[in-house]
Amino acid sequence: MPDPSTAPTTVPLAVDCDPLSIHEVVEVACAGRAVTLGPHAVAAMTRSRNVVDRVVEDGDVVYGISTGFGKLADKVIPRDLLEQLQRNLVVSHSVGVGPPLDREVVRAMLLLRAAALARGYSGIRPETVRHLIDVLNSGIIPFIPARGSVGASGDLAPLAHLALTLIGEGRAFLDGKDLPAREALQRRGLTPCVLTAKEGLALINGTQLMTALGILIIDGAQNLFEVADIAGAMSLEAVRGTNRAFDARAAAARPHPGQITVAAHLRALTEGSEIMASHRHDNHRVQDPYSLRCMPQVHGASRDAFRFITEVFETEINSATDNPLIFTGPDDIVSCGNFHGQPLAMALDFAAVALAELASISERRIEVMLDPNFSELPPFLTMRGGVDSGFMVSQYTAAALVSENKVLSHPASVDSIPTSANQEDHVSMGVTAGLKARDIQRNVEAVLAIELLAAAEGLDYRRPLRSSAILEQVHALIRSEVPHLAEDRAMYPDIEAVTRMVRDGRIRHAAAGAND
Repeated sequence: MPDPSTAPTTVPLAVDCDPLSIHEVVEVACAGRAVTLGPHAVAAMTRSRNVVDRVVEDGDVVYGISTGFGKLADKVIPRDLLEQLQRNLVVSHSVGVGPPLDREVVRAMLLLRAAALARGYSGIRPETVRHLIDVLNSGIIPFIPARGSVGASGDLAPLAHLALTLIGEGRAFLDGKDLPAREALQRRGLTPCVLTAKEGLALINGTQLMTALGILIIDGAQNLFEVADIAGAMSLEAVRGTNRAFDARAAAARPHPGQITVAAHLRALTEGSEIMASHRHDNHRVQDPYSLRCMPQVHGASRDAFRFITEVFETEINSATDNPLIFTGPDDIVSCGNFHGQPLAMALDFAAVALAELASISERRIEVMLDPNFSELPPFLTMRGGVDSGFMVSQYTAAALVSENKVLSHPASVDSIPTSANQEDHVSMGVTAGLKARDIQRNVEAVLAIELLAAAEGLDYRRPLRSSAILEQVHALIRSEVPHLAEDRAMYPDIEAVTRMVRDGRIRHAAAGAND
């Protein structure tokens, strides 16, 4: 998600064969940054397009240029039908089902496809990529159903729906309205693109949906890592736990980078707390439960997992994932498998596990706060137990989401189902992995919101003692929209309000400075 503390970059992002960063993709996808096509990309695409034009002129039989596709690759297509071949490829592959993808995901797909094509290995004309970029900059959002990709020859069906808008067919969103794609193009002064040899295949052969999902998950995860530490520190304070377990010497004795980072963050979050100081020497509790004491180890492991995941996606966004790839020189057209989504599918499955653990340990901290035998707080955080249920059933919700995450964490990448008459006999299920990880991420946001609500309530009961200045800022933010639970009320609006604070970065920014 874009950082709410900074203004979006107004200088257009140049797609010009230079490395693309995850941050740049997020700026375009979420903050509306414009995109331009650079001269180096135009030159690279022109070189590979000249190879395609020569193949067509010479009448050579080359897969994807003058043949059918998949199991039909042995069918040679007459020269006068090559444009129809490319159009038919796009329309025949537009078979997705389910609700449309979110706007941010589609904008990321448009950028990522343009960037991959602009590397000059796909044989597409520069004017076709310019048209794709014009659609992105115009605010048109192709209607792309979320499901239908097996992640083998890339994300064929989703990318076909993207290409369908470019040629003026199918549907698209513009200014919040669902319109025929041709009408959306017309409203922005654009004309449908006529695809020539190789271009339909170039547009739909790639991993851009699973890559888009992964990039947005990575961006959201960085926020959740911070929020998980903040929520955990507030819970620790609410139950009068100790931060001794986060000693820098202990973290350094087992020097996983994530563990060291989280321990330092927790120390900073609790620094200067009156609550912590009030029981530092009274030995009221020898050790805290693992959900509190082992936050550096658990939160840190998730952070470390995402270091690997980020590396995979940084590589992918700067890769050519078409087939065949077109080079210059002898044997310059190479059929290969760069479209296969396995590296991304496995990384997305890992992301699902790493995110699910943040909710799993958070739910246990919620339970700790509700149990008066440990927390020394009113049962279920209410002074009128029996008449009021307090936070009792909010923990049920957290438990339900954690249980759902366990189901969603089953890896998709270990599955495969053959397609195209066994021509595509091993597939990655990368989009399935990405969609599951995205659902888990949303569940984690809600569980952390419930923990933050409970921890804020716990801090209320510690008054007049106050927590650290940083955590008091977070508490004040929560109380700006959600009052203390003096008596039972419907809590779903409270959970929704704090979930929005988690998702849009306000919780993280309320605690700004803890890592400085």
